[in-house]
Amino acid sequence: MDKVRVRYAPSPTGFLHIGNARTALFNYLFAKHHGGDFIVRIEDTDTARNVEGGEESQLRYLKWLGLEWDESVDKDGGYGPYRQSERSAIYNPIVEQLLAEDKAYKCYMTAEELEAEREAQISRGEMPRYGGQHAHLTAEQEAAFVAEGRQPSIRFRVPQDKVYTFNDMVKGDVSFESNGIGDWVIVKKDGIPTYNFAVAVDDHFMAITHVIRGDDHISNTPKQMMIYEALGYDIPVFGHMTLIVNEDRKKLSKRDGSIIQFIEQYHDLGYLPEALFNFIGLLGWSPVGEEEIFSKEQFIEMFDEHRLSKSPAFFDKVKLAWINNQYMKEQDLDTVFEMTLPHMTKAGLVPENPTPAELEWAKELVQLYQQQMSYAGEIVELSELFFKEELTLNEEATAVVNSEQVPELMRALTAKLEALETFDAAAIKAAIKAVQKETGIKGKNLFMPIRVAVSGQTHGPELPNTIELLGREKVLARIAPYCA
Repeated sequence: MDKVRVRYAPSPTGFLHIGNARTALFNYLFAKHHGGDFIVRIEDTDTARNVEGGEESQLRYLKWLGLEWDESVDKDGGYGPYRQSERSAIYNPIVEQLLAEDKAYKCYMTAEELEAEREAQISRGEMPRYGGQHAHLTAEQEAAFVAEGRQPSIRFRVPQDKVYTFNDMVKGDVSFESNGIGDWVIVKKDGIPTYNFAVAVDDHFMAITHVIRGDDHISNTPKQMMIYEALGYDIPVFGHMTLIVNEDRKKLSKRDGSIIQFIEQYHDLGYLPEALFNFIGLLGWSPVGEEEIFSKEQFIEMFDEHRLSKSPAFFDKVKLAWINNQYMKEQDLDTVFEMTLPHMTKAGLVPENPTPAELEWAKELVQLYQQQMSYAGEIVELSELFFKEELTLNEEATAVVNSEQVPELMRALTAKLEALETFDAAAIKAAIKAVQKETGIKGKNLFMPIRVAVSGQTHGPELPNTIELLGREKVLARIAPYCA
């Protein structure tokens, strides 16, 4: 095949979310697997909906995920400009060519006239589409509309009785009949080209060989094929990825509050980019075998477009937490501490300007929970027992500390902890062992009541380390009510 060239082409009408990120990631993997180029093009012609910072967010968080592009607004590979708003010198002559060849025409219908037509079609139970009223205007009719001050849009003349068929990389053969489409607008009244026209022209002039995108774009494909054919361009290979669905098996929507949508939010919560890359890489694509943890380099090496799923991709929050936890466990402590410190500071758990001793204590706290942590921000919730004035016990925990041996156990433990010269995990572990020997209480009956009394929880990290970090004074105060 020719050198593979693919593109991710976001519009700056919003920030980078999971669906966009997956499109970008699969294009990136496909390009790199085949030794090709990954291009990021900004489709910013919908000026009314563009949001401030949208383009910057897209680029910043693509880079954070590890998706380095070969060409874009900041890296010209000879196919620029890479913003559609800067490509009018390319579009305008092509529009004039289509008009001159009678493959497009000027339509002077007003928005009100088009809406009335649409409503009438719906009331008759018909699929709304433009009826071609201005498809064959005479010179006199055009002049009259111009005299009225009407601004024309430009419509593409859709061939009649034609079937557009393409072999989709995911779906196989797909067909559309032209008669159901209606002449569509390629240039709006304000002179700005529409998406389906501009994207086809851009893909041709940027030598794009494969177009890999979401399932919601499949209905755009025949319109783009019309432009390719009308201008004698080669048609790229298309691949339409299936939808991403939530736990209710409904299409993932930006308004779905049950799932974190935007990559920026994952960054701010303290997810690792490598883990998010790994998770997104498995959304609608499956490797050979049972393994699920892969580096970017491994993904590139093994990526096979034939393994793109034909079924909707399930966004599994539990799996995401598990994957990120695998990566968190493998990080060095300094990195994890650096990620968690801003969250601890924001929550008031660590002072704004901590002393070296306070920093060391916070680092030990993070080390205590590193094996459990799914993301850096979770440290606040995980470590709340260290900052509570009073512990609230659930039913299970209450039953543990109400057993008849608990007062004897707690009195012995109090005596041993008070007598310790050095209050560290090793000494505390030895003290608990001495309590076992003295009282004869062992196993679950020994450790569980101590854990509940000092932490309020029936499960948690290493008990001696937890007691050390809580400190002698706080631990003795929490044990005291159970000594009577």
